[in-house]
Amino acid sequence: MEKLVLAEVKDRIGWVTLNRPEKRNAMSPELIASLSGVLDEFAANTEVKVVVLKAEGKAFCAGADLDYIRQLQNFNYKQNLEDSQKLLELFSNIYEYPKPVIAQVQGHALAGGCGLVTVCDFAFSAPESLFGYTEVKIGFIPALVSVFLAEQIGQAKATELLLSGELISAQKAAELGLISQVVLEDSLGKFTEDFAQKLIESNSGLAMKETKRLLRSLGKKQRDEALNAAAEANAKARASEDCVQGIAAFLSKTKPNW
Repeated sequence: MEKLVLAEVKDRIGWVTLNRPEKRNAMSPELIASLSGVLDEFAANTEVKVVVLKAEGKAFCAGADLDYIRQLQNFNYKQNLEDSQKLLELFSNIYEYPKPVIAQVQGHALAGGCGLVTVCDFAFSAPESLFGYTEVKIGFIPALVSVFLAEQIGQAKATELLLSGELISAQKAAELGLISQVVLEDSLGKFTEDFAQKLIESNSGLAMKETKRLLRSLGKKQRDEALNAAAEANAKARASEDCVQGIAAFLSKTKPNW
């Protein structure tokens, strides 16, 4: 069985690659655990100065795994809360990571996949990529990512994206500050690697770590409280009639009757 997340260290860059192209790199509990494990390894590896998160295949990450979404319908509140907290831990780990994290985005980044992009320090995307927090379209709530997104791009723009659930272009994502820059797909890999090398060669690792630590310390208490509340809201929302109906419609490829 192939690894769900590939890890490679080359020229002081820790390359982290989502490796479920046949599932559009959808997030399952196993993928989340593997990704968390690789990130922990790279955090402790003194040879790694910058981390790049990318993906195999045509999509960066399509959000939650369909098979796992089916299982969620049988979860109780405690199980849903524990599951939400694992995603919370992953997002928080990346957001507060001691080294710069760059997302290299080819293809779509949707729902939880868009959340992964949100918590990275830099994100470079191909022009054809689409971004969106589509949870409201299946009766779910983008609870965890709302905390990070509002902090990153402001509450007004976050509200627009999260309540509409609409997909936006890479150019629009760059204008909103969701991603750093749009790069031609043929040049995306080289551009990302060159940018990472510039950080490595020009900047002090300690200075970048401490700068990021200081930035993330701003409002940390309130952010942690908001994230814990978001995890609880996430768990409760999964048991709602709208969510049950929305997931059923999504899986059967029909329109829910809101």
